[in-house]
Amino acid sequence: MPRIIVEVMPKPEILDPQGKAIVNALPHLGFTDFSGVRQGKRFELTVDGEVTEEILEQARKAAAEMLSNPVIEDVVAVRVDEGDASA
Repeated sequence: MPRIIVEVMPKPEILDPQGKAIVNALPHLGFTDFSGVRQGKRFELTVDGEVTEEILEQARKAAAEMLSNPVIEDVVAVRVDEGDASA
């Protein structure tokens, strides 16, 4: 079954305390090559049947109006994933 992947990230000017906590914890676990982390959200919308342009447009609208907070977040990707939805 195809699915639509929606990725949402905090706007660049918004502080990301979760990302900050992660980047501060990484060196304690031996990961020393990373200087920054931004944490976002990923949504998987499963579609019964073919993903048409109309369904993709509905996903874009849902991403903008419901899945993200447009004041503090950007929708950075809305894409079709034809792979196995159970993976």
